[in-house]
Amino acid sequence: MLTALDKKILQEIADLHGDPPGAFNIRKNSQGVERRSMPGVEVAPKKDKPGIDIIVEKNKEGTVHIPVLLTDTGQSDLVYNNIEIGEGANILLVAGCGIHNPGSGTAQHDGVHEIFVRRGARLRYTEKHYGEGEGTGKRVLNPQTVIVVEEGAYAELELVQIRGVDDTVRTTEATIKGDGHLLIYERLLTDTQQTARSDVVVTLEGDGSAARIVSRSVAKGSSNQVFRPRLIAYSKGRGHVECDSIIMDSATIRSIPEIWAENSEAELVHEAAIGKIAGEQMIKLMCLGLTEEEAEESIISGFLK
Repeated sequence: MLTALDKKILQEIADLHGDPPGAFNIRKNSQGVERRSMPGVEVAPKKDKPGIDIIVEKNKEGTVHIPVLLTDTGQSDLVYNNIEIGEGANILLVAGCGIHNPGSGTAQHDGVHEIFVRRGARLRYTEKHYGEGEGTGKRVLNPQTVIVVEEGAYAELELVQIRGVDDTVRTTEATIKGDGHLLIYERLLTDTQQTARSDVVVTLEGDGSAARIVSRSVAKGSSNQVFRPRLIAYSKGRGHVECDSIIMDSATIRSIPEIWAENSEAELVHEAAIGKIAGEQMIKLMCLGLTEEEAEESIISGFLK
């Protein structure tokens, strides 16, 4: 049974305002609490370890929601999810984790997602992380995503950390086959003493493969961020890495983009920028009637969209 708190968190991480459309699996405090398969989309619990298997049949269209909730202090949750998007399928997959920590113990979720996007399929994958709670215990999230994009397939990964996560190590590994395309769009906000590290490795294996990695982050308070995207081309492929960050207060940010070509016809580009909020932006918004705090929040929200 989902409580009012559970439903509030589901709105934050999955934009759910009731029963999820399509297939779904809702996990709460290390247990599966609700699950539904649909014709052509099977969602089944694993038999040998915690987690689920999602099998999408060929040419199927639809949505799948797989959110995770932690609402007890001292929870340590680990799941392994395997996701198979069949040839020619077109799927929206909404994941994410919300933690409400009411006590002094650490609440932690580690999720391992292994995703296969088969020939000609399309996947849009969104993963939002959010933390809250009146307790003093930490809220920790460590997602690991391993994805293979096969020939002629397309995948889009939207990886978002909204707020309230004390520590996170985010690992993404992708392999792109011939004429496959991948877009990774990461948005991240840290504050107070929070730490965040993101490691991304994308390998272009087939001719005509393409990838774009985009990171937007804001570091406030005394928080610390490290972003390390690596783009490796073994074929005639194209890739672009773009990292933009706003730094505030006494925060620290390290951005370490790397491009690596082992094919003379590969086309790879990277760019990175770290800076503060422009004073003229603040002045303009404050002249329109916003307070300093409202102007700052408006700029940050627009930057992270």
